[in-house]
Amino acid sequence: MPRQVDYEDRRRRIADAVCTLIARSGMEAVSLREVATQAGVSMGAVQRCFRTKEDMLLFALEHISQHVSDRANQRIAATSTPQAASTLLSHTLAELALLDETSKTQAHVWLAFVAHAPASEKLAAVLHDTYAKLHDLIAWIIRYGQDTKDFPRILDPDREAHMLLALADGLTVHVLAGHHSPATALATLQRHIDHLLEDASGRS
Repeated sequence: MPRQVDYEDRRRRIADAVCTLIARSGMEAVSLREVATQAGVSMGAVQRCFRTKEDMLLFALEHISQHVSDRANQRIAATSTPQAASTLLSHTLAELALLDETSKTQAHVWLAFVAHAPASEKLAAVLHDTYAKLHDLIAWIIRYGQDTKDFPRILDPDREAHMLLALADGLTVHVLAGHHSPATALATLQRHIDHLLEDASGRS
């Protein structure tokens, strides 16, 4: 009997191959032949999984977006004992900023997609949806902190989430450009959270 193909597994393998190529050589390195070679499949197999290159890139972006979101959510779910909301916020932002060594590939790929998004409405739509989900997650942590009295009620969760997400995103760029080390980027995130709490306490 012919071996049954797990197409979803193959699509994920191809998405991983796309991300590896982008991280290594940039978006221009993504071709049907190179992706097939990297994924260890035939070019026909890639074409059976994706009708166009844009479809393949779109799936790869959705794949890495889900991974970034999962990392942040797993950080919250893995908390076995109650944590201060400020600590939870620090850890979550560190995950979203992709600052550790194991996240460097994802950071390169994420920024490549951000740079390419203006040329593709579909890619831009996925990025917009991902940022909206991450914004909601950060806002939820701030509201949780307000409920537990860790964060002052005077804070506007949505406004602070916009600023914190932009800060985390900017630090991703700065670390890749060598302007910050992961350690100084983490310190910058923590200082901002500390100042946020101090300023809010002073206004309350």
